[in-house]
Amino acid sequence: MIGSLRGTLGECSIRSAGPMEVVVDVRGVGYRVLMGSSALAALGPEGSDVSIHVHTHLREDALVLYGFVSKAERDCFEALISVRTVGPGVALAMLSVHSPGSLRRIVSIKDVDALRLVPGIGAKTAARLVIELESKLDDFYEFGGSEESSGDQRVDGAAGRRATAALPSVREDLRSALASLGYGPDEIRYAESVVSMDGPVGDVLKLALRELAARR
Repeated sequence: MIGSLRGTLGECSIRSAGPMEVVVDVRGVGYRVLMGSSALAALGPEGSDVSIHVHTHLREDALVLYGFVSKAERDCFEALISVRTVGPGVALAMLSVHSPGSLRRIVSIKDVDALRLVPGIGAKTAARLVIELESKLDDFYEFGGSEESSGDQRVDGAAGRRATAALPSVREDLRSALASLGYGPDEIRYAESVVSMDGPVGDVLKLALRELAARR
């Protein structure tokens, strides 16, 4: 089972929907890896030296590699797909929009609107997932959360987890959601500068999209 790859970033196949495929060249052997849009953006241009964490997914008809930029993301992915109704494609889409720490926060406060930001997840599915994922991401918080990035600070207990629902998480979710919708870095920075980060991320995203549409 492949757990990680270190090599040179090769060809990237960008699709209009679903995961993106990259080739990682490891000493002359090219490994085809599926990644989310936000993870792929963190790898750099073609030809860059990369090190990625890998989940090896065995199907009846294929062996598929899913890649992540951190162990926390891979651990969260594995926690997500342990839920019967969450397949690898949905789990990867969730991590393209929300970080592991943000997903833990979303589930803990049952923020259905934030989960609906993920392409392909509607209201009914989101309402079901916040219930089904709660115990899974509780476990993840214990064994995978130590590599969380972007300022989500670890605080013991339920009160500490609620405290992570502060502005940095909303800002991070906004950036990820806009990137997944195809907005560039300059547009994302502009949106951050003109909208308030107070309130649920779904409301903040709506305001950001309105401002970006007006700017165009």
